[in-house]
Amino acid sequence: MKAHIFGLLVAALATPALASGSHEGGHGEAMAVGEPGKKASATRTIEVTMKETDDGRMIFTPSTFKVSKGQTIRFAIKNAGGLDHEFVLDQEDKIMEHKAVMEKFPEMEHDDPNAIRLAAGESGEIIWKFTNDGTFKIACLVPGHYDVGMHGDVTVAKK
Repeated sequence: MKAHIFGLLVAALATPALASGSHEGGHGEAMAVGEPGKKASATRTIEVTMKETDDGRMIFTPSTFKVSKGQTIRFAIKNAGGLDHEFVLDQEDKIMEHKAVMEKFPEMEHDDPNAIRLAAGESGEIIWKFTNDGTFKIACLVPGHYDVGMHGDVTVAKK
């Protein structure tokens, strides 16, 4: 009986983290923002810096991007700050869902093709093919970072 209750407790506590798991795209469904791209197909590199400012804000530079539908972009991302930061690319509603989960589970690890977490001084990249037009978000979802300015927009224009 105790083992059964313990198992239920573990399952109940794990469910929110597992349900969010790898977030959007982790269960085989298509993402509105696009799909992982192939590096050889990238037609443009956008260099993005993540950092804190002296006035307490946290920012992406640049924080807005314009790309074309069907274009594959290489985001070359550098964390020039003193704290860990994330670069997450998704629809605004998915960003806000992910933000809420991260606030409950701040140490959650990700293995999503549309996101990267970098320690201070680290660099990385995301290769992304934009398959739909519209406006999408980039965000750092480390708790508190979004709220002090670490987000931006990606506008995908029809060809």
